[in-house]
Amino acid sequence: MDQLSGLDGLCALPPGSVISIGNYDGVHIGHAAIIARMHQLSKSEARVIVTFEPHPLTVLRPELAPPRLTTNYRKQQLLESMGITHLVTLPPAPEILGLTAEKFWEMLRDQVRPSHIVEGSNFNFGRGREGSIERMMQWAASTPIRVHREPSQTCVLSDRSVVDVSSSIIRWLLGYGRVEDAKRCLGRPFELEGTVIRGYQRGRLLGFPTANLECADHIIPADGVYAGRCEVNGRTHAAAVSIGKTPTFSQARYQIEVHLIGYTGDLYGRSLRVALTQWVRDQMKFPNVDALRRQLAKDIHQIARHESV
Repeated sequence: MDQLSGLDGLCALPPGSVISIGNYDGVHIGHAAIIARMHQLSKSEARVIVTFEPHPLTVLRPELAPPRLTTNYRKQQLLESMGITHLVTLPPAPEILGLTAEKFWEMLRDQVRPSHIVEGSNFNFGRGREGSIERMMQWAASTPIRVHREPSQTCVLSDRSVVDVSSSIIRWLLGYGRVEDAKRCLGRPFELEGTVIRGYQRGRLLGFPTANLECADHIIPADGVYAGRCEVNGRTHAAAVSIGKTPTFSQARYQIEVHLIGYTGDLYGRSLRVALTQWVRDQMKFPNVDALRRQLAKDIHQIARHESV
């Protein structure tokens, strides 16, 4: 996948490309539907995603900037695996964020010259998100460029409610620990990715050593214990993942602890990607360390069985 940056990179795309513009955080099933449509429309043409990095709100309203569902590198991997040939990354710089919708469209029409533009129903563009998919379709009607609106994808959740899939609804689900529903919307398990740092090393003393992850600006699901899996050195291990403070201990900080079942070795400093597949239980305060150890053994036994299916 070729990677380009800035407006110069956007204008350097091969004429006749099939493009889609969006943040593409999570690369969920709604994004997958847009990309599938791009494949239908393209023959030998380039298939291009144009995205911002980081999110524009990190500049415009930092307090409202959403936490990432995927790291930038993971997003690139997913898009490439789905057949995207070019990725254009736009920085949230004033000269870009200040472009009116009409000026941005004129640049697409006159300099980028795509053959097709594919967007979701809620697509907005230009300064203050003033441009809409309807307006772009109107402007394109008198040009060779065809603009396509892909309907929202819906998903039936475990409680039988039906939602329009979006990055926002996935963040909401994760905020309640609903990783199985997040998987339905993503089309794959939600993944935590971070660097292994030193923690209290209590897991080792309890007989269940853990890797403590530092996940930077990545979204973290609700506190609790989760089942998951993680690949290390080419082998996939079932994983018990604890998120939150350990209430049994008086001195505890917020941690993401991953116990890789059956793994022995030093992971400090390494990057791990852990797929969360099932919510197991809430964080609990136990009367003593032995009670905690017994519950951890039960958790790990349950998770090992779940991940072996």
